[in-house]
Amino acid sequence: MIAIIDYGMGNLGSVAKAFRKLGYEAVITPDRNRIREARSIVVPGVGAFGQCMSNLGKTGMDEAIHSAIEEGKPYLGICLGYQVLFEGSEEDAGTPGLGIIDGVVKKFSSTLKVPHMGWNTVRIKQRTPLFADIPDESYFYFVHSFYPEPVSGDIIAATTEYGVPFAAAIRKDNIFATQFHPEKSQSIGLEMLKNFAALGEKKC
Repeated sequence: MIAIIDYGMGNLGSVAKAFRKLGYEAVITPDRNRIREARSIVVPGVGAFGQCMSNLGKTGMDEAIHSAIEEGKPYLGICLGYQVLFEGSEEDAGTPGLGIIDGVVKKFSSTLKVPHMGWNTVRIKQRTPLFADIPDESYFYFVHSFYPEPVSGDIIAATTEYGVPFAAAIRKDNIFATQFHPEKSQSIGLEMLKNFAALGEKKC
């Protein structure tokens, strides 16, 4: 079972629908017991960094995420679910993130049109399990006004460019995260979600 963490924000339904279309059991849940039972967890997200962290804290989902990652369960963060892994964000300065990944989330230059919205080429830097059988420079769908900047370049799995090059995807041990939306990226995105779901069967 794939647990999609419900913290009161985000495009939960579309992510669950994508996994179910692939034949996987995906449950949207705010229940920490269900998260403990799950083989893998997904944190989607659309919204503000500060509100997201507040909701995670109020529901205890922040602790549940830490526990699941420490147990070695595959984690997939999508968009805001990627950004909250970091220490903080310029969107809500002073609000700490989960602090699992060293680095901060930065705002795009005011000279650029934001949000960054649409299809962009993604260049693969590391052939991680998430990118298995996915061609380099495939197009994925983005919609965001902020971008993560990890301290370590070693965890960057793929990059794209919007004004500046940035980490479109990372991988650190059992943690996988994308700034783009696989669930909105048609067949290539479904292939990526299938790759992630397979990790829960194999165990990282």
